[in-house]
Amino acid sequence: MELRICVAAATAAAVCGLAAPTLAQPVPAIAPAIAPAEIAAPEDRPFPGVIKLAVDATDLPHAIFSVHESLPLSGPGPITLLYPQWLPGAHSPVGPIDKLAGLTITAGGQPVAWRRDPVQVYAFHVDPPAGAKTLDIDFQFLSPVSTHEGRVMMTPQMLSLQWNALVLYPAGYFSRGVKVDASVKLPDGFTGATALETDSQGPSVGLVTYKTTTLNTLVDSPMIAGRYFRRFDLDPGGPARVSLDVIADRPDQLEAKPEQIAAHRALVTQAYRLFGAHHYDHYDFLFSLSDKMGGNGLEHHQSSEDGTIPKYFTNWDKTEAGRDLLAHEFTHSWNGKFRRPADLWTPNYNVPMRGSLLWVYEGQTQYWGYVLAARAGLLTRQQALDAIALTAAGFDARVGRSWRALEDTTNDPIVAQRRPLSWLSWQRSEDYYSEGQLIWLDADTLIRERTKGRKSLDDFARSFFGVENGSFVTKTYTFEDVVAALNGVTPYDWAGFLRTRLEGHGPGAPLDGIARGGYRLVYTDTPTDYFKSIEAGRKITNLMFSIGFTVNKDAALAEVEWDGPAFKAGLTEGTTLVALNGQAFDPDDLKEAIKQAQATGAPIMLLVKDKNAYRTVSIDYRGGLRYPRFERLAGARARLDDILEARK
Repeated sequence: MELRICVAAATAAAVCGLAAPTLAQPVPAIAPAIAPAEIAAPEDRPFPGVIKLAVDATDLPHAIFSVHESLPLSGPGPITLLYPQWLPGAHSPVGPIDKLAGLTITAGGQPVAWRRDPVQVYAFHVDPPAGAKTLDIDFQFLSPVSTHEGRVMMTPQMLSLQWNALVLYPAGYFSRGVKVDASVKLPDGFTGATALETDSQGPSVGLVTYKTTTLNTLVDSPMIAGRYFRRFDLDPGGPARVSLDVIADRPDQLEAKPEQIAAHRALVTQAYRLFGAHHYDHYDFLFSLSDKMGGNGLEHHQSSEDGTIPKYFTNWDKTEAGRDLLAHEFTHSWNGKFRRPADLWTPNYNVPMRGSLLWVYEGQTQYWGYVLAARAGLLTRQQALDAIALTAAGFDARVGRSWRALEDTTNDPIVAQRRPLSWLSWQRSEDYYSEGQLIWLDADTLIRERTKGRKSLDDFARSFFGVENGSFVTKTYTFEDVVAALNGVTPYDWAGFLRTRLEGHGPGAPLDGIARGGYRLVYTDTPTDYFKSIEAGRKITNLMFSIGFTVNKDAALAEVEWDGPAFKAGLTEGTTLVALNGQAFDPDDLKEAIKQAQATGAPIMLLVKDKNAYRTVSIDYRGGLRYPRFERLAGARARLDDILEARK
């Protein structure tokens, strides 16, 4: 207003007692920083020479892997070395480069400088001296010594060796074009197992040297080794050796009963009856039983890394939760390793992956994991039904579906990189696994209904994953290929079927397959044995379907349901429950309080500690205890029972 009265000009400013208006100033030109030179794109050509890779895995006290690598030079001039970034099975750029240390490079005994690319930090530029024929590379991989740093990979009793963490390779080549001679020195008293080939083709001890292989096969063939080791033949006289290679914290944990091994052998048999083919000449389940080394579940073409609780065998009757692990990872040899989504296949480990079809890669594998575990007897039919019921209930309550479609969760390995989330039910995570499982149950029962039981998803699995028996060569696929294969089983609008479920927002999970399977999802005030097994294994009390949280053994909230009763009372993950209705907190007392609140309508009063502050919260919940299970639909065909029945 003042500028209008006094005339908006610099010459009038003094008369009005105002500061002169700022005149437009020229913006200085800022030149963008010069981008670093492009890193050579991978080409499908052989790398001249063979990389010599030697790993010393004997430093158990410090959990350090020491690496020496001799890399032949293809000619004069600079070279770029890459550390694997995009890891198959992780579906994300999580190569543990932060744990690479002590990198030194020499040529002919003389130091050679290296510099990290400022943009692609997994790349190292090296300018070898004239006449150099080989680069000698040394570094350490500092594996985690505690869980807050990552998965523990080395203990006094065992180790897990992943080659992707222990190698630098030349840019400009497909990984299949780079050959490697690898060796590993094991701690005294350790026996190791891997799908890599040695001259002996048996468990390895001491200094182990492997046959020349390609980089992609090396990275796809991890090793486990341990002081206490046992190997079980899972397919005696079969078309290819299949071994269960087990390491444990203690020797008594290796004592498996014959009927337990029979169920694992039946897993191989049932997989062959499902797929009708195999794509390996030997297969190793690399199985660790430990509460000291981190658990794991990672697929490979001719092996899998599988880690679970120490009492897997010795407490068999109470450890059914998670017994689908081996079936899941074994299925990946067909679905994920042999048949792979086209946008997940990359020529080397530094080209970005895309996961648009992870609902097939992981979702259908999750489905077959439960089905094959039941068909093999690793799970009883009732345990499998209870497991599927828990999955159905969890995703039917997934409120985050209202804003985030299932298809977008295939980006989660890149978005969240498997970091902990504060509000899992709202943010969603890698839901393409278990919600994907429900989609494939829906498809299976629909096929069975439309064909009057003559066809099933088994037929899709055989025609899609069971082709080219004996071939190791990865065969990629697209969304259109999946639709065409489903139409080959029975004609239907499969594209629309899948798009509706991938792009929809609910409400509720895709549960049509349960009804077609002859069941319905219900809630009772008593948990199933499978539910209790999960609680015991994870050391939690799960009240997500009632008051809306899980609480761990330290009385801290491990998860809170978005917009549930506990959420509305202001509780969050990490809050500690101190007292309940004036008494020291006890989870069993909380269950009783939930029952009483249902009967009397009285609120549940909790004293909680949150960031060193104490407060009392009142939870207004009167719905009682709620635990999911299946109930048979009267008169309906029990197709779910048919699906879980062993194949003859």
